[in-house]
Amino acid sequence: MRMVIWLVLLFVAAVVAALTLGNNDGLASFYWRGWRMDLSLNLFLLLLVAGCFALMTLMQSLDALLTLPKRARLWRMAQRERSAQVALREAWAEYFGARYSRAQKAAQRALTIQAQTPDLAQDGAFMALAHLVAAQSAHKLQDRRNRDEHLRQALQMASSSAGARVQEEGARLLAAEWALDDRDAPRALGLLGELTPGVARRTQALRLKLQASRLARQPLEALRTARLLAKHQGFSKSAAQGLLRSLACEALETARDIDQLRGIWQQLDASDRRDVFVAARAAHCAAALGAPEDGRGWLRPFWESIAEQGADERQALAEALVLCTPGLGPEWLQRLEGAVQRFPRDGTMALALGHALAERQLWGKARLMLEQAADDRELSIAARRRSWLRLAEMAEQDDDPERRARCFEAAARLG
Repeated sequence: MRMVIWLVLLFVAAVVAALTLGNNDGLASFYWRGWRMDLSLNLFLLLLVAGCFALMTLMQSLDALLTLPKRARLWRMAQRERSAQVALREAWAEYFGARYSRAQKAAQRALTIQAQTPDLAQDGAFMALAHLVAAQSAHKLQDRRNRDEHLRQALQMASSSAGARVQEEGARLLAAEWALDDRDAPRALGLLGELTPGVARRTQALRLKLQASRLARQPLEALRTARLLAKHQGFSKSAAQGLLRSLACEALETARDIDQLRGIWQQLDASDRRDVFVAARAAHCAAALGAPEDGRGWLRPFWESIAEQGADERQALAEALVLCTPGLGPEWLQRLEGAVQRFPRDGTMALALGHALAERQLWGKARLMLEQAADDRELSIAARRRSWLRLAEMAEQDDDPERRARCFEAAARLG
């Protein structure tokens, strides 16, 4: 198609030249001292065009000859740059193929090519990326000395280059990840603390901070980080709920006295305090620290809305309240009796009411409730054993050694 277009243009030029130059009788005269030379105007125009073409060709030839060293240098630099790019791609391919030694060698080859070419050595982004590949490969090979050296050089290259900000951020995130692999939580938290606010809010940075906080046994900080991750949809809804609940319970279990436990409870988010299982764990901790009244206070809102709770929630509330029965007031009896009337076949409600009645020394009805709970196979073994032991105490109060022995035997059989 292009050939046809050129032929058409050539024919058009021939037609135009024939029409304009065919009847041209003009002359071009040149005088030099006593000499005169006459040329037809058509010949003069042809010579002028040919002369211009020859002059342009000569100038281009001279330019090509004079710039030959520069073009040769650029060609060599382009070849070396291409070789460095090939080596870096090979390093990534070997790394993803789990051939870390080869990946490290390929990255080092790319770095050597760049370093031996002064013009290419100014590309800090490329150098930083190659150092990161080498460092990551060294980390997989457990070569911490080379890993740290490559990391230092990568950060140095990235900080000295205006266009290597992404590489610098990646280097710091990788360094934090390596610190976690080394089980060095303080170093990981320190590296994450050096990140800019924008980078620190990224999902990967939050994941690393969550791991570091849990490794450093800082459940409250881990809980705040996990909440941010859940807000950014870093977990599924069910996984986020389970993780937040687990971290809240871990935070409560770190308390060494009741004042510390109260402080941790107040630091929890409102949504955590509305979680039945978190409140039950808090009640467990309060009972263990000798403050059952605090535990009952945290459980009271859930018992007042017991009709809205599921079976697992009711069991958690009942087992937590059993531990918090010392000092239980009479106002709880009406609340628990209402729960038993609403769920007459639920052994967990009988468990809670039986222990509450025993605490208030209402032995007769307490024995009926505790026997019902002790024989309920759907309850946990610990809850059933606790019921048998409470029945044994009541039998001792009644001076009935045979019944006391039967209760102890039943508790022992539960394992």
